[in-house]
Amino acid sequence: MNSSNAERSDLPRTIGLWSAVAILVGSVIGSGIFRSPAAIAERVPSATGIMLVWIAGGAFALCGALTVAELAAAYPRSGGPYVYLREAWGKLPAFLYGWAELTIIRAAALGAIATTFAEYFMRALGNDPAVAPYSDQVHYVAAAAILIVGTLNYCGVRWGTLLQNTTTIAKYGALLVIIALAFAVALGGDATATAAPVTAVAGDATVSIGAFGLALVSVLWAYDGWADLSKVSGEVKDPQRVLPRAIIIGTVAVIVVYLLANLAYLSVLSVDGMRASRLVAADVASKAMGPSGLAFVVGAVMISTFGTLNGSLLTGPRVLFGMAEHGSVFSRLGRIHPRFQTPHVAIATATILGALFVLVGTFENLADAFVTAIIPFYAWAVAGIYLLRRRPGYQPPFRVPGYPVVPALFIAATIYLLGNALLDPGSRLATMAVFGAILLGVPVYYLTGGRSRSA
Repeated sequence: MNSSNAERSDLPRTIGLWSAVAILVGSVIGSGIFRSPAAIAERVPSATGIMLVWIAGGAFALCGALTVAELAAAYPRSGGPYVYLREAWGKLPAFLYGWAELTIIRAAALGAIATTFAEYFMRALGNDPAVAPYSDQVHYVAAAAILIVGTLNYCGVRWGTLLQNTTTIAKYGALLVIIALAFAVALGGDATATAAPVTAVAGDATVSIGAFGLALVSVLWAYDGWADLSKVSGEVKDPQRVLPRAIIIGTVAVIVVYLLANLAYLSVLSVDGMRASRLVAADVASKAMGPSGLAFVVGAVMISTFGTLNGSLLTGPRVLFGMAEHGSVFSRLGRIHPRFQTPHVAIATATILGALFVLVGTFENLADAFVTAIIPFYAWAVAGIYLLRRRPGYQPPFRVPGYPVVPALFIAATIYLLGNALLDPGSRLATMAVFGAILLGVPVYYLTGGRSRSA
């Protein structure tokens, strides 16, 4: 790797391999696998279609993760995609990504994750989160959760990684327990608990391309997080070796458990039952184990979403930090706390915006806004590998297997998703609003002298 790629960061490198894997897995497994299946079953009303959309989402995530593994090893700096966009395409694309993180991406992600935590918290108290006044209280509980986790990350990366390691083990283990119990009930032939046999996965129904694309957006919300580890690259030990391994191990582990979880859901609930289930994991456990199963899953989901909330606040603010570190607008975001050694201004900013977003947004519109805003930048960053591979001196310690096909598949899938969202009458207006907010970053870039700032 040439000298221009050398890392220059004041953040200490304290994250090892398994902590890195925990950050990725913990950032991915959160609200999506527990909350998105209902929306997916609504759009793809067949067991076969449901499984296919989860497989397609996993393939999409893996193609992106393999490419990002190469880029992360080549440029192990805080900010992840922001750094890759800047290195490959220049300052304006990188600035637009940072702008989108500041104004939409991080706040929407935090809001959607915290909403699921709050809904299950209400369920734990014996209240229905879909009914007033509890549906209103969900927003306040979610905002409080964001503020608490933001405070923990403000006070040090060690607290954040400790919480991440603990919750990741708990949530992955809980998913495996739910999967095992569901399969045990289905294979045991308990007719009172089983609404649909495992063989129902072989069922079929006509699914339009457009509906499949909209379902894939919900799946990508559940898979998102595979690139989050790259955002804390500047704090990973031995990054050229650790980052590729952690990204690949973590992504594959998530894909495997997600596919098993959906098979387990379908073994206990019919497609119609899944479509009507707002809190699918809780309903599956209730059918499989009764009240004790419900209590177990509610606790597991609360731990899971709390951990993902932590992962989002551990990684996302590093994009804002990396943006400020390069002399971009909002240089205050690059300040490091003298005692805690964290990018405290970036963390505080993301925390406050997330709390504000969750007070006014629903899970569905926050999750859709997040996916719509972030995947164009992921594709843009992935496409940069074609430019970087042709540059003299570019010698990454890890190279994506299947190049150039693997990055191309990711880019093609992104174009399909965005085109489908723009063509669909139900999502067109929201998609255009997200793109409009991102494009507002262009005049901000020029009006604030972004072009003249240092590289």
